[in-house]
This record gives sequence, structure tokens and C-alpha cells, in this order.
Amino acid sequence: MAALADPTRRKVIDLLREGPRPAGELAQAVQMSAPALSRHLRVLRAGGLVQAEAGGTDARQRLYTLRQEPFTALQAWLDQVQAFWAEQLGSFKEHVERSHAAHAEETGP
Repeated sequence: MAALADPTRRKVIDLLREGPRPAGELAQAVQMSAPALSRHLRVLRAGGLVQAEAGGTDARQRLYTLRQEPFTALQAWLDQVQAFWAEQLGSFKEHVERSHAAHAEETGP
């Protein structure tokens, strides 16, 4: 979550959803210097969200790609949180409806 808190890193994630990209292309897309973007990529790699692989004909060039596992785990957690709140809101709705019906019975038509 901390790795995704930064808007630049979220933009990098969005760009990588379209497919693998070299760091230079990512830096250009987010209008940032290569050294500055490198720090963001380091945070994303440390968080396990992206990985770097040698790519293309130039072995020095690294292609960055998304890793599916952390996003699958995040979605599972969000689904659990959503289910919790749906249950809580459903219980609250039932309580309000019961209270409203009881009040209507007490006051009559």
C-alpha cells in the first residue's frame, strides 16, 4: 500500500498495465529524470509490485513488468473489506427499518 501511495508510482503501474516498458520510456512518460524515476522503481520492486528483466537486443536495457501476485492478494483483501462493510450496512439498514416500524406502531396512523 505504501508503494502505491505516491501518484508517480501509480502512474508507472498504469503504464505497465499496457505492457513491459524500459525505464527510460517510463521516465519520459511521467516527465521525470531517469535518476528520480529509478528511486520510484526501486520502491515498486521492493514492494514486489514490479520486476525488471533484461530485454530486447540490448542486455543492458531492463524491461519493467507488473507482477500479478501482489495485485491478486490486494484484490482479495479489498473483497473481504467490501463484504464486511456490506454486512455492516445491511445490519444498520435492518435496525433503522425495525426502529421506524416500531415508531410507526407507537404513534399510529
